Amino acid sequence: MQEFGDFANIDIDRLLKGAGEQFALMEEFQKKLDSYVGRAQDEHGLVTVEYGQEGVRELDLHPKALRLSSGELADLIKAALKDAARDFQQQIHEAMSATFGDSGDNPMKYLDDPEAAGREIKEAQSAYDRTFDDVMGELNRIRLRMEL
Repeated sequence: MQEFGDFANIDIDRLLKGAGEQFALMEEFQKKLDSYVGRAQDEHGLVTVEYGQEGVRELDLHPKALRLSSGELADLIKAALKDAARDFQQQIHEAMSATFGDSGDNPMKYLDDPEAAGREIKEAQSAYDRTFDDVMGELNRIRLRMEL
């Protein structure tokens, strides 16, 4: 009989418990997601932006902002929006780290290092391919023994 390497030694109960814990953590995080709001304001207080998971929540323009040219006002709005989105993203990153820790279980690590995500996907694909080949080989041997 062909061995399946480490695959045959997987503790299914531990794997399911770990997956359940990850889902519970993600559900807890999802419930708190609405509470995170990125905020930004230009240096003169003319443009204030609040940014949440749905996008821009608030855009406040001081009456003095209307004296600016349309281009200047647009630039202030874009800069404040960018800063508010960055603030929101930072809050999410910190919340994910608090929820999942800084270990390999934190899904946000892939945002910081997409190449690492690609490597892990390739490794998983390779492990899947090896396991599939092993299983198909064993099934073929069984088929030959049974003369099917």
